[in-house]
Amino acid sequence: MFVLNPAAKEQLDMHFGDKDKEPIRIYLSSGCGGPRLGLALDDKKATDQVFEVDGYSFVMETSLFEEAKPVTVTFDQNMGFAVQSSLVFPASKGGCSSCGCGGSCG
Repeated sequence: MFVLNPAAKEQLDMHFGDKDKEPIRIYLSSGCGGPRLGLALDDKKATDQVFEVDGYSFVMETSLFEEAKPVTVTFDQNMGFAVQSSLVFPASKGGCSSCGCGGSCG
């Protein structure tokens, strides 16, 4: 199951406006806050699952989707876009020292 919540759709509509709607990739990202699912504009690959929702194409590596489903793209005014899924990530122990917030990227 794949869901785009109404607030996220509204933000995408504002972002793309009169621009061409490019595919939006959901991918596994890691950084100072630890691993998470992220969003980026990207082309479809042969190994992707494609979800056409409310006029937008979301692409996600099929094996990642199988681990993460169900997937919901949300938007919060304070936090921005987020991808919710059944994946459980370990709690972050702090940020990277290179970004000035101390801790470890471990």
